[in-house]
Amino acid sequence: MISTNQLKNGNHIEVDGTVFKVVEFQHVKPGKGPAFVRTKLRRASDGAVIDKTFRAGEKFRAVHTEARKMQYLYEDGTDAHFMDSESFEQLAIPVEAVQKALRFTRANDEVDILFIDGSPADVQLPASVELEIAHTEPGLRGDTASGGGDKPATLETGAEIRVPLFVNVGDRVKVQTETGDYMSRA
Repeated sequence: MISTNQLKNGNHIEVDGTVFKVVEFQHVKPGKGPAFVRTKLRRASDGAVIDKTFRAGEKFRAVHTEARKMQYLYEDGTDAHFMDSESFEQLAIPVEAVQKALRFTRANDEVDILFIDGSPADVQLPASVELEIAHTEPGLRGDTASGGGDKPATLETGAEIRVPLFVNVGDRVKVQTETGDYMSRA
C-alpha cells in the first residue's frame, strides 16, 4: 500500500480499480479543516487526465511497474509490434494506446515499454529525439534564424510539427517528445 504522503510524480497507483499515473500533486493544509492532497492523474488505459482530491493519509494499492528495452518493428493498422532485444520475443500493443509515442518513433528504434502488473501499457520515449525533415516548403530569401516566424513540416515518421523558416528538407531536427515542439537543428 502507498499513502498520499509517499506520492511522487511518475508513480502509478490504483484508484477504484483503475490504474493512474501521478502527473502532479500538491499537499494542502488549510488553516481550518483537515489536510488534503490535490492531484492530477493520467489514466493508464487511455491517457485521459483527471483532477482528483484525496484526504491526507489515504492509502492506495501500489502498482508494480517495469520498463523493458524493446525494438519497435512496425504498425499494421490495429497493433504496434515490438520485439524484446534479449529474448527476441515479439508482442503487440493496440495502436490507440501508444499512438502519441509512435509519432516520434521510427522502425527499428529502441524504446522502453512500460509494463503495469505484467502487461504492456505504454511506450516511454526519451525527452527529445532527432529526426529528419521529409517535407516542408522551401525558405525564402531573407529567412534567418533571427527573422522569426515558422512553417509546417513533416518528419520522416509522418508527424507534423512547426519549424523555423530556415529549416529545409533533409535537415535533422531535435524535437521535444512531450509537446512535439521544435527545439533545434541536430
